[in-house]
Amino acid sequence: MSIHFIGIGGAGMSVIAELFLAQGREVSGSDAKDSDVMARLRGLGARVHVGHEASQVEGAELVVVSTAVRGTNVELVRSRELGLEVIHRSQALALAAGERDLVAVAGAHGKTTTSAMLAIALRAAGADPSYAIGGRVLALGTGAHLGAGSVLVAEADESDGSFLNYAPRIAVVTNIEPDHLDHYGTEAAVHEAFEAFARRVVPGGLVVACADDDGARRLAQNAAARGTRVQTYGVDSGDVRIRLKHLGAGSSSAEIGSALGTVELDLAVPGAHNVLNATAAWCAGVELGIDPAAMAAALGEFTGTARRFEERGEVAGVRVVDDYAHHPTEVRALMRTARRAVGQGRVIVLFQPHLFSRTEAFAADFADALEPADEVVLTAIYAAREDPRPGVTSELVTSRLPGARYVPDAEEAARTVADLARPGDLVLTVGAGDVTALGAVVLARLGERS
Repeated sequence: MSIHFIGIGGAGMSVIAELFLAQGREVSGSDAKDSDVMARLRGLGARVHVGHEASQVEGAELVVVSTAVRGTNVELVRSRELGLEVIHRSQALALAAGERDLVAVAGAHGKTTTSAMLAIALRAAGADPSYAIGGRVLALGTGAHLGAGSVLVAEADESDGSFLNYAPRIAVVTNIEPDHLDHYGTEAAVHEAFEAFARRVVPGGLVVACADDDGARRLAQNAAARGTRVQTYGVDSGDVRIRLKHLGAGSSSAEIGSALGTVELDLAVPGAHNVLNATAAWCAGVELGIDPAAMAAALGEFTGTARRFEERGEVAGVRVVDDYAHHPTEVRALMRTARRAVGQGRVIVLFQPHLFSRTEAFAADFADALEPADEVVLTAIYAAREDPRPGVTSELVTSRLPGARYVPDAEEAARTVADLARPGDLVLTVGAGDVTALGAVVLARLGERS
């Protein structure tokens, strides 16, 4: 079968394309611009094109799209003219999974890290799972792998409701918060989507949910009332209880207690949020048959995923770190981690809001989340799939945060934060858009100054 991906360079699309390539399928695709991901797919044998043209879908038997692909896309229009089957990427992942047992990791935050932790730990414990993770796992160089085992670990995206296309053996819910209101409309609709996700668990399967999060805890209670097996985890609460022991600048440790006894968890990544993520992965791994102590030890092999407090370099005593945080809760967690990491230095943030709808809904929350930083520069909103909205700019945030600056031009904003930095400081490039490319601009500017 010949499969064509419209937007193949996207994080969620590329990993599915990799799985099909590993199965020996003929894969082609297109994206608006070239990238390292596109180069990797070419190296794996995919025919990828920069730019969209109607002719590029001809010869395909199946076309895969994401919600980000608009109905006017010339390749999608041509696919429909030709009568080709068009499916969403979540349906493509289900197709790639075949008969494997699915572990689907969902949540407003932490799903990439948790699914990556689980994949790494299962491998370290001797299993060979397949996985499809919407982010590059640093220790593996990719977020996709077709394993010989019977399990597929997948990051389940709630942004457009497509996670309801899965029927998991294990459903992990790290947390539930209002987001993607452009799709859902109301906070209540977000919660209902997660409830529906939990109802998708196959008979005899398991829901793993965080007891520290109000939404996930209610979801677990409702699932248990329906007769679904549930396991909750949390700091001093839940079926699996965490006792935090150490939260350092680059590592963390805890004790995990459950009906199976107590195990020690030593992680090579910082933050209480990562201890929670690791515990969710531990619960899933033990459910899959891994020895509890071995699973805890294997989680120590995880070194991070791309764009999650990822070091980009250091020049003239200034560290530059990139992070994907794009929701106020994620930004708050990032600020806590940054404070521990910088010691006596200052935290300087270059933040690129993601989506007009999210910026409008959470402007005050973003200002509050960024307040602990010593210097804050915002650049223009990354539109992604949205059209501009009148009156919605990054100034909605800066106007609520005294001392913050709005620099619409991205490269000028990067040079601005570099000029603010001094030895011992930590510069963060933050957001889900192309702000990730600005770390190199900051480092170059620091080099010119030094």
